[in-house]
Amino acid sequence: MSQQALHNAKALVAREKLDFGLDGELPRWWYDNSPHKSRLIDALQAAFPDGERYFISCVRAFREQTTDPKLLAEIKTFIRQEGQHGIVHSKYNQRLREQGMDVDAIVDFINRNNALHTKHFSKEYNLALTAAFEHFTAMLAEIFFVKKETMANADPKLRAMMAWHAVEEMEHKAVAYDVMQQVAKVGYFMRCAAMVHVIIFLSVLTMRYTNRFLKNDGFSFGQRMWMMAKSRWWLFGYKGVLSSHLGTLFAYFKPGFHPWQQEAIHNYDAWVSTYERTGNPMEAGDALYQAAH
Repeated sequence: MSQQALHNAKALVAREKLDFGLDGELPRWWYDNSPHKSRLIDALQAAFPDGERYFISCVRAFREQTTDPKLLAEIKTFIRQEGQHGIVHSKYNQRLREQGMDVDAIVDFINRNNALHTKHFSKEYNLALTAAFEHFTAMLAEIFFVKKETMANADPKLRAMMAWHAVEEMEHKAVAYDVMQQVAKVGYFMRCAAMVHVIIFLSVLTMRYTNRFLKNDGFSFGQRMWMMAKSRWWLFGYKGVLSSHLGTLFAYFKPGFHPWQQEAIHNYDAWVSTYERTGNPMEAGDALYQAAH
């Protein structure tokens, strides 16, 4: 079933109390045994709990103005899904703290920016920021799970956690966007300005705090700069994990764009059907990975 067909056929589902074994043993550099690649993803995901609380508040600000019953139901499930994402990633953040990572620096950075955005920008612009962030998080599935080679050397527990998060971001990727368009009546130029804002924000966050985490790991300035230079090709080179998906990102700037114009990844159904059959997010994550190209 395509993601558009799923959207038309059934309501979103909030999956709760999922166990990824984060209390057990976890490798320090869990992605490809690479300190830089692991800490880059760690830095990004460390922002999720407080970032998603901000997303929830931005969408909730327009709930009373929403009259469409289907969209109201989707807002409710969006809030529940994002709440569960925050719970699981907070648990992983605690494991990072135990490794000596300065997670609280990222938490402070996110909360300061959330407060500034809320204070100095309209609630419509804050919702536009949320819709732009949601476009990015929905891209996680495409970035990490379309090709098997991308996650081949990732720790299975953290791969399963990312798979679940990516699947649910695909499922609710249009909720904030629909509220932005249908209820807040945000226009094209504000939507695009918010995306430019988000691109700059995420670039600063990942560069700054990947470096911070690598410093926490004990790497010298020279070692950190060399790691970052070597990883440029992995990120932005020919068939890089980000450069390969710039079309998905920049489609957001097209007039008339809507998130449902972009289909779910081909192996989306493998995750959903496995989870519905087993109730096990680890098995579902492995099914998504095994079904990748």
